[in-house]
Amino acid sequence: MSADSPHSSPSRSAVRMLRRKNVLAGLMFIVIAAIGLWTSRNYPIGTALRMGTGYVPRLLCWLLMGLGAIVLIQGVLEADPPAPAREQMPEDGVIAQLRPVALVTLSLIAFGLALETLGLVLSIFVLAVIASLATRELKLWETLAAAAGLSLLTWAIFVLGLSLPIPVWPEW
Repeated sequence: MSADSPHSSPSRSAVRMLRRKNVLAGLMFIVIAAIGLWTSRNYPIGTALRMGTGYVPRLLCWLLMGLGAIVLIQGVLEADPPAPAREQMPEDGVIAQLRPVALVTLSLIAFGLALETLGLVLSIFVLAVIASLATRELKLWETLAAAAGLSLLTWAIFVLGLSLPIPVWPEW
């Protein structure tokens, strides 16, 4: 049986389809949502006016499952990605691949440590600037604009909307 026979083609196309990022991401979202739904199966749901402890987790799991289905369908329908145009460079090594994970993790730790002393707004700017170092594609103004928007949204939700006692600015 040759490699081009019709019997080996479906399995090869299935493997090729599973290599697509959107297919894997969609499947991951669906699996995580299913685990969340199974975990919260015994929580009381309640109603929209009198929510039980299982209402929001289940709602979020169903939303995540829907998002996963959308991403999965997009991944199945997209064309195969073209082959990479360049050879692997030295900066494509394992250390370089860990750089984004390390910097995003560092930015979250810095945010948590700076929140009480610098306040919400400046801590979010610290988070955004450190996390932006994970990629070389962002410009400084994009990072600052995202930090400003995130600061405004976070302030509106947590300080204004939920009245949480989070310091907004430093008290120097």
